[in-house]
Amino acid sequence: MHTMKLKYLILFLWLLTGITVAQNVTVKGTAPGAAGKIIKLSSSSDFLTNREVILAEHTVDPNGNFILNASIDRTTLVSLSIDFHNAGFFAEPGKTYEIAIQPYKYDDVKELNPFIQSQNLQIRLLNLYKDDMNSLIPEFDGIYNNFLVDNFNALYRDHRKDLLDTLRNHVREKIGSPASPFVKNYIEYKLANVVQLTNTMNQAQAGMYYFTSKPVLYDNVEYMDFFTSYFSKYITATSRLLKKNDYHVLLSGKDPYAALMKSLSADTILKPENLRELVLLKGLWEIFNSSKEDRDKVLLVLSLIEHKSGDPNNRLIAGNIIKTLTSLQPGYPAPGFHLRDRNKKRVALDSLKGTIVVLNFWTTNCETCLADMDKLPEATRQFGEKVRFISISTDYSFLNMSYFISQKKDWNWTFLHVGDQVDVLKAYDVRILPLYVVIDREGNIYSYNTEGPGQGLENILEQLIQQSK
Repeated sequence: MHTMKLKYLILFLWLLTGITVAQNVTVKGTAPGAAGKIIKLSSSSDFLTNREVILAEHTVDPNGNFILNASIDRTTLVSLSIDFHNAGFFAEPGKTYEIAIQPYKYDDVKELNPFIQSQNLQIRLLNLYKDDMNSLIPEFDGIYNNFLVDNFNALYRDHRKDLLDTLRNHVREKIGSPASPFVKNYIEYKLANVVQLTNTMNQAQAGMYYFTSKPVLYDNVEYMDFFTSYFSKYITATSRLLKKNDYHVLLSGKDPYAALMKSLSADTILKPENLRELVLLKGLWEIFNSSKEDRDKVLLVLSLIEHKSGDPNNRLIAGNIIKTLTSLQPGYPAPGFHLRDRNKKRVALDSLKGTIVVLNFWTTNCETCLADMDKLPEATRQFGEKVRFISISTDYSFLNMSYFISQKKDWNWTFLHVGDQVDVLKAYDVRILPLYVVIDREGNIYSYNTEGPGQGLENILEQLIQQSK
């Protein structure tokens, strides 16, 4: 009897906490032209920082088939990617999705800047029923986008309030009233942008209606998009009440977190504590980017929230903001990698600890890269064993890189090939070529996007060598 009561008590407490149990989601299908390529399923760790987290990956088989299994505990927007090509859809726990990816010649692509030039994957979700969110949300998005285009001047210039009702009625006629709370909230928070455009509510009314009186929907991308827009520079500029605060003084106090939270509590819109803390997180991010003198103090408060917040979502977001702000910054770890050299042997960055390393990202199609690299033999002779030079090719073809460097007899330092490890380019944010990164003996970034050989690189290395003695 006591055992049965205990079981019910545990179940009751579990339900009260709102804990969700992760379930498997399966994504399978075909990707013609991608045989041997790695296909990845990913999502955003959170929708404020949008830091990517890999859920599953699989090598596409010789027939173009793939299957991905991941564990998720809530409905979320996910992304399928092959190299830099990607496409998104919504995944629900416990479901299986069958996907047909349009044929594509991945190895024929010659992209100097895949961050900008990559084409999206063209995908089709098979066997969807009419009320599936992957049917309803794209249909709603199409209605919404077309309406904004057709009524651009009336909305942006004239702020016609009647058009909001017109849009709502049109949505209702086309897709009805979705049963899914996720879809309902997606629609409501996307339409909130039109509420603001038409001045149907003033700023305070919108804040009270969409945020104060409702739960924080951390996992709904449209809620978080509207949150990001509404609370942009809120505590330092937008809020007439909060912008009066001296955040430099608050950050310098004995308990900056408590002081900041207390100061924000003066705003009635921020009455819910987790909402107030989330707004604080966004504000701290903005203060970090606008005030160099307060950066260490901001990181300290973010660390306190990461480890002590009562809301697990805010703890996660605080940690992700710290990672975002410190990524590729001096004194923080350089992103690791395992890449093939010219002999197809794997080289790990971790294996080079204890040595100063210079990375340079390049491609055989980049004339500036090649002109720089013709100067590197002199730099390798100057520094000898004190510095390890590593050139990372972003060419799609390993053979193209291998043949090219074989023609350069004095290019005798380490060459690596990115190949299908495109996460390396993302981790180092390679948006320009050439890109030089200096890493110290502890494996930390010393200088990112630094000058090339003959333009200041040698001086930076001399300085680091002196500091390391």
